[in-house]
Amino acid sequence: MIFGDFMTAEAEGAVLAHSIRLPEGGLPKGHVLDRGDLDRLAAANISRVTAARIELDDLMENEAAARLARAIAPDHLTFSEAATGRVNVHSAVDGLFVANRAAVDRLNRVDPAITLACLADHVPVRRGDMVATFKIIPLAVSGQKVAAGVDILEQAIVFEVKPFKPHAASLVATELPSLKTSVMDKTARIFSQRLQLAGSTLEREERVAHRAPAVAEAIGNALRATDRLPKLVVVFGASAVIDAGDVIPEAIRLAGGDVIQVGMPVDPGNLLVLGKVGDVYVVGAPGCARSPKENGFDWVLDRILAGENPTPQDISGMGVGGLLMEIQSRPRPRDIIVKPETHISVAVVLLAAGQARRMGEGGPHKLLAEFDGQPLVRRSAATALASGAAAVVAVTGHRREEIEQALAGLPVEQAHNPDYASGMASSLVAGVSAAVAQRADGVLVMLADMPGVTSDDLKALIAAFRRANGQAIVRAVSRGKRGNPVILPHAVFDAVMRLEGDVGARHIIETAGLSVVDVDIGDAAHLDVDTPEAVLAAGGILKG
Repeated sequence: MIFGDFMTAEAEGAVLAHSIRLPEGGLPKGHVLDRGDLDRLAAANISRVTAARIELDDLMENEAAARLARAIAPDHLTFSEAATGRVNVHSAVDGLFVANRAAVDRLNRVDPAITLACLADHVPVRRGDMVATFKIIPLAVSGQKVAAGVDILEQAIVFEVKPFKPHAASLVATELPSLKTSVMDKTARIFSQRLQLAGSTLEREERVAHRAPAVAEAIGNALRATDRLPKLVVVFGASAVIDAGDVIPEAIRLAGGDVIQVGMPVDPGNLLVLGKVGDVYVVGAPGCARSPKENGFDWVLDRILAGENPTPQDISGMGVGGLLMEIQSRPRPRDIIVKPETHISVAVVLLAAGQARRMGEGGPHKLLAEFDGQPLVRRSAATALASGAAAVVAVTGHRREEIEQALAGLPVEQAHNPDYASGMASSLVAGVSAAVAQRADGVLVMLADMPGVTSDDLKALIAAFRRANGQAIVRAVSRGKRGNPVILPHAVFDAVMRLEGDVGARHIIETAGLSVVDVDIGDAAHLDVDTPEAVLAAGGILKG
């Protein structure tokens, strides 16, 4: 390719390096100039143009990028159409992104004109996340250089996404007088949430004394239990592991297994134990794994759930990047592709699990109060269905059977939250965990006790979300004061999954770093019915 400044009269066949405005319509960057174009430029007194002459062996930027992308095995990946010399690569599944650093470097050293940028090695990704991008810098590049790049990409797996494989997990927790039962309950809940992100489930929990024989027996019980899915055993010790002969590693040996590694160069997460009994991994979780914050346990768990077999060399090689003490969350890739608005999907998560404490001890349930002749929860679900949302998930909890009966016959997916007493966070997690919610570009979180919210209100919120390309948080307000419902984009789903306690998504909204779009829906944004008086004032009839 010959790049330079050309006399307009001699530029036929050259490719414009920059767009040019003309009185009767412009010429875009990348346009191949023909004789008619030269006449138009001359008429506009443009005597010189910056352009490139394409040589015989050159490939135009889009064709070059497309050839490189086609050299990548398409398993579990999707590819954008080449545009402006770029092809973006996205994950087609929830899984673990794995990159071959040496191969990526070899490709990027073929020629500065050819670039490949990707995520860091062994990063968990969700379906739809951008994981890599090919970019050709100039308008055209040597075909021989592209062929050399293709050869590198075809000789080795340069990057891939390994899909998470659902496992049936057993939790063994040891007890000491110093460890509160509430801490152990929280540990089980957070571990279950970690598993949900990878499509796995916590099947059972056994609490035993903090002694190696007791732990070994519990490991054996877990291995003998009947499970449809591959097994995984995780042990949370009441006391930290300080030696290869401590309780958890010794229990793995007593159970007939081998200890692979004690300790890892990731902080937090140093005190992890990894072992195996037969073909089942047994992981001694470090104390930091009782918290939802990222730690070394996540790194090992992700590899196991993606079908990898972590070795001592793998774990000892995690030191670079292993200082996580100050990391709040791993950054998510941003996709530059603008979707058509009609392709941006929203699922409604209808929260109907609360205990309605303000209705009085043994009093009527607010969601069973009748509005317009039907229970409020059914009326709210019908409003959600009429919004045009892709799906509606109703989260149940308190008085589950009556709520489910009130919803009978509606095309609503129900997600029961057995931990509803812990507060709103667990209900948000249950709703966002639903498969139909995970497939959506955003979830509209709707409280079931807001009788003033109409389907038109929801349509307005969804329309605003679509106009923002599904990349903003959309919030209902009344006269500038924030309220409900709210739409959360897929980018914050992982943060939602780590919520706990009686909190909503307010902290996520304030700290996500995303644009917040406010939609005024009037008084309906603040009208909920938490007391018998509020139900009656809103026009309801107390029932149930």
